[in-house]
Amino acid sequence: MFDFEALSHAISGQTVLCVGDLMLDEFVYGDVSRISPEAPAPVIAVRRSETNIGGAGNVARNIASLGGRCIFVGLIGEDAAGATLTAALANEAGIESVLVRDPARPTTRKVRFVSEHFSTHMLRSDWELAAPAAPDIEQQLIDAILPQLARADIVLLSDYAKGVLTARVIRNVIDAARKAGKRVIVDPKSANLAIYRGATVLTPNRKEFAEATRSRADSHESIALAAPDAMVLADCEAMLVTQGEHGMTLVTRAGEAVHVPALPVKVRDVSGAGDTVAAMLALALAGGADWESALRMASAAAAVAVGKTGTAIVTPDELRRKILPHASLAAEDKIVAAGGDIDAHLADWRAQDLRIGFTNGCFDILHPGHVKVLTAARRACDRLVVGLNSDASVKRLKGEGRPVQDERARAEVLAALEAVDLVAIFEEDTPIDLITQVRPSVLVKGGDYTREQVVGYEIVEADGGEVVLVDILPGHSTTLLVDRARGGKA
Repeated sequence: MFDFEALSHAISGQTVLCVGDLMLDEFVYGDVSRISPEAPAPVIAVRRSETNIGGAGNVARNIASLGGRCIFVGLIGEDAAGATLTAALANEAGIESVLVRDPARPTTRKVRFVSEHFSTHMLRSDWELAAPAAPDIEQQLIDAILPQLARADIVLLSDYAKGVLTARVIRNVIDAARKAGKRVIVDPKSANLAIYRGATVLTPNRKEFAEATRSRADSHESIALAAPDAMVLADCEAMLVTQGEHGMTLVTRAGEAVHVPALPVKVRDVSGAGDTVAAMLALALAGGADWESALRMASAAAAVAVGKTGTAIVTPDELRRKILPHASLAAEDKIVAAGGDIDAHLADWRAQDLRIGFTNGCFDILHPGHVKVLTAARRACDRLVVGLNSDASVKRLKGEGRPVQDERARAEVLAALEAVDLVAIFEEDTPIDLITQVRPSVLVKGGDYTREQVVGYEIVEADGGEVVLVDILPGHSTTLLVDRARGGKA
């Protein structure tokens, strides 16, 4: 698992060169309560409308909203829609736009009519010329893109098949990026994956991948089976297939297959979800994330995006709340008393295919050593359960005068930490019963233990889990702190 806060910090300020098909997205919202007397068609009583930067422009907006910088190169016509997009991009902090104008083609514009009552798209009207850019426009695009490579940390091609990413433009950009040592992410539209050869990773959705590979692509296994041939064709390092509510599967040329489930969310609108995935993936990889961490960030960002209406962007705070869902809860909502029911929490997490971690201790006076172990434990899992010795248990283990703080106070301090998702108090001297109940995928303790000394290690390993030992911070000990506070020599 990844350190969300560290990765978020690394993402901030990364520069993505984004090239693709720019669109003007309009949404007309209203109520439908009758059929037109003129024709058998529903009548929408318009309540409001929105205009957004769409297509590859939405990728750029997400890059900027997530904390990165975006150099965006796109194509517009000499028309009102193009003027609207030019002005809108100029007002977007974090986006530097370089727009090529083609008077021979309209700016791509899409108008969606949405029934608010049913949250249903009723009709979409398109103004577009879905044809490759003319040779002179191709050259203008190439001349606009290549000088920007030196300032970019990573390159993202967002292909909507509206004419910008011709085979010639794609070839020039990928070749130049590889020569400059820059990774390239492609959100493809063409079923001919060979035109994207040399990219680092391609991110087709399930339908696009199935068409390109002539496979069913209806399971993680079938995707993993079809991906190697597709990667050879595209000469790429990895293939990421997005599958909506079924999550996303990544397969690398090295044979590694990683599946990340979709996070639970009430879907309001899937428009632009792929844009959000591509933007988050680019920033995470530019920030140094490994494949699995980048996928989990992208999955969380997509979950935020589909929970909104229209062409949506995602902010770092929204992403943080999605990845660390209990960080905003009151401390008491994360505490389960001794003998309390934790099964509902565990069942919910398992239903989401989340990796559950466990660590335990007395945590009498929380110190930096504790924080290091807890933070490392959370990095190794999706949800962290902390077993906390009750007052009676601490007294038996530590002797008279302990604990210094009662169990409620200790639990509240632990629950206030973002790394902690649940605090479960237990009365026994060891957490063996709690570990048996939790059945964690990962069991974490400080490095002053050996694997065999960790209570419950055999239970976890027998269930396919792992034991992780975290190096302790020298000089940090609750016993030493208590002795100092009481005037001891320590």
